[in-house]
Amino acid sequence: MTSVPPALRLSLDAETDFGKLGPSHSEAMGVSYDERETDFQYPQREAAFFYGLFLRGHSVEELRRDIAVPAEVLAKWDREAQRTPDARPVFKRIVEYRRHVLAIFESLVGYDSRTQHLQ
Repeated sequence: MTSVPPALRLSLDAETDFGKLGPSHSEAMGVSYDERETDFQYPQREAAFFYGLFLRGHSVEELRRDIAVPAEVLAKWDREAQRTPDARPVFKRIVEYRRHVLAIFESLVGYDSRTQHLQ
């Protein structure tokens, strides 16, 4: 497994268990829990999208930056979560999802480079 970029090592807090998103935040965002949760069900699809861009010649480093949540955004979300505690689980879920997408992308790129060396 590859190392996680520094921007992704930052976390909103030490908890890693998200649980279910609260209904109060769902209503505030105007999106139902079911709609939001389906957005996070298929990180493989998003990773495959980025891998397709890699195969078309996009830089691996550029794609990693596009997948990762930048430190500035994490800091902004942390400030927002302090003002609106119900938002914290949503932000944490997004960060974990992006980490998962990045890990899948890294495994695809790693697999591609290993098969290139074997040929």
